[in-house]
Amino acid sequence: MFDTYETVLRQVADSLAPQHSLRLRTGRLAPWFDADCRAARRGCRRLERRYRRTLDAEHRRLWVDAVRQRFRLYRTKKESYWLSRLEQDGRSLPQLWRSLSSLLGRDSDTTGATGHSADGFAKFFAGKIDDVRTATAGHPTPPVSNTARSTMSTFQPCTQSDVRRIIMSSPAKSCLLDPVPTFIVRETVDVLLPFITSMVNASLSQGSLPVSQKHAIVIPLLKKPGLDATDMANFRPVSNLTFMSKVIERAVARQLNGHLSAEDLLPRNQSAYRKQHSTETALIRVLSDALAAADRQRVTLLGLLDLSAAFDCVDHTLLLQRLEHQHGLTGVVLQWLTSFVTDRTQQVAYDGQLSSVQPLRFGVPQGSVLGPLLFVMYTAELHQVVSSHGLTLHQYADDCQIYLTTLVEDAPAAVGRFSQCLTDVVEWMGSSRLRLNPTKTQVMWMGSKQRLQKIDIGEIQVMSSTVRTVDTARDLGVVIDSGLSMADQVSAICRAAYYQLRQLRTVTRCLTPEATKTTVQAFISCRLDYCNALLYGIADDLLRRLQSVQNAAARLVAGSRRSDHITPVLRRLHWLPVRRRIEFKLALLTHKSLNGSTPRYLSDDCQLVSDVGRRRLRSSDISTCVVPRTHTGFGDRAFQVAGPRLWNSLPASLRQSDTTVGQFKKLLKTHLFS
Repeated sequence: MFDTYETVLRQVADSLAPQHSLRLRTGRLAPWFDADCRAARRGCRRLERRYRRTLDAEHRRLWVDAVRQRFRLYRTKKESYWLSRLEQDGRSLPQLWRSLSSLLGRDSDTTGATGHSADGFAKFFAGKIDDVRTATAGHPTPPVSNTARSTMSTFQPCTQSDVRRIIMSSPAKSCLLDPVPTFIVRETVDVLLPFITSMVNASLSQGSLPVSQKHAIVIPLLKKPGLDATDMANFRPVSNLTFMSKVIERAVARQLNGHLSAEDLLPRNQSAYRKQHSTETALIRVLSDALAAADRQRVTLLGLLDLSAAFDCVDHTLLLQRLEHQHGLTGVVLQWLTSFVTDRTQQVAYDGQLSSVQPLRFGVPQGSVLGPLLFVMYTAELHQVVSSHGLTLHQYADDCQIYLTTLVEDAPAAVGRFSQCLTDVVEWMGSSRLRLNPTKTQVMWMGSKQRLQKIDIGEIQVMSSTVRTVDTARDLGVVIDSGLSMADQVSAICRAAYYQLRQLRTVTRCLTPEATKTTVQAFISCRLDYCNALLYGIADDLLRRLQSVQNAAARLVAGSRRSDHITPVLRRLHWLPVRRRIEFKLALLTHKSLNGSTPRYLSDDCQLVSDVGRRRLRSSDISTCVVPRTHTGFGDRAFQVAGPRLWNSLPASLRQSDTTVGQFKKLLKTHLFS
């Protein structure tokens, strides 16, 4: 029996999992707190007042029982609410993160604490563009060569099924400019479909985008978490457009991509916003070239270029000229694109306020569907500038990776070629009204430790600045080190994953096992799987560190103890170990390469024995790949060697040419589990 009121409170709190207690911040109730919870709280308060007036044992027992029932009700309501939220969010990491941030109490609004205003952001973003335009004003206008082999002058009309597919596959996001929320449009799509289809086809046939669809609400977003929110330079302007404008843009983008792919008009080494291309395929190509060079006792000089407000500084006149002469867009198509990029307006929304309306004289909207594709077409000529110096350029949108390989004794001459190439790149960018940011440009040597020790060149001339070479650099979300060991990337994965696990540990107790599994997969497994094909062949101790992360995540999902054996837990969850997950990704990429479902810069590295004139060999009958010779472990890790070698190690039943991707994934996972 309890002695005092404070003792009762302490004992009840200890027995009711404090992390599940109701969060009441500044008088605001939790989103799952409904009428039943309010009634339970009022009942507990009434019993509490009665308990304060008497020390009767029966009152104490009733009050404790009521408190326990109250918290059980809270827990039930909270679980049902967050389960429904997780079901709505699915496996979308941003949406899951927003939901869990709210649950963890980290969703407080800090916009007012920065001291910024909507008009201040609008002036700042416009000032950045004016600075770039001023800095590039002295560059001559570049000639536009007529290299288009065919033209596209009209759009094909969209059917109702095409428009319905676009609407239902689009994210259910809404903008302040939308007359009705997007989810209502999707729920009533069958009723609205004839009208929307007529509107889309009218825009395509007339070569014009309505003025009402060319206004944008710009949201300033931090470029990276943890940056100083008081500095406007750390914010990126993201345009929110109406849902209907994005429907029309997707209809246009689908036909444009078909024309560009059929005529092979996009650069081979541009991996952004293209089907079957990704950051992983881009990084595989760059690192495979560096690994192959290290296998031949060579080193690689890599430059990671950063552009200042690249999307916002696109010159409309130059863009339309290049679309016509280099990509063959004429007639109604060019007329529609002219209407899309010109006469646009925007307002900045921040801290509940809207700035004044401003005309958009330059650039393409970053939040649009066509904006990124138009930027890729705008900068397609840059690949010719780099290749003229014998260097390789690989782009992912505005992220440029320029590199060349050389012998150690020829390093000074290679640096001269590299600097001259950057000079011409800067000149081309200036004439295109773009500007390279030398302060954020990184340069590094890559190769074996023995070869790097013989290079004493630590500074590279970039424009009028001198850039020091670095030992590590982050490229498209992956940390690359000069020794190509991937140790820094493994450390970054472990650091981020353990942080997320600590945050999730207090959340998953109010979730069902299935919801916990979904959440952990979204926050932990995605980090282990991101670009994990680059980790094939790394040191065993690095793989053990990653395996420890997966083991901790599996124990959190299964509720097992640290002393329990992990293999049965992984099998019960149907999770492949880290090493097998890497092999799964690499084998899948090889299968897609053999079937032409990867970029050409990867599919060219995978050739069957039967395709190279060796049909008399028995191996040509079982889909065996050609494996190039290597001299060191660096070469064994390159995709052109690791992929075919892993493919040849698979059972013959898996290496059937008529196996679909879905069938192959299922059979491969079964094989790796066994």
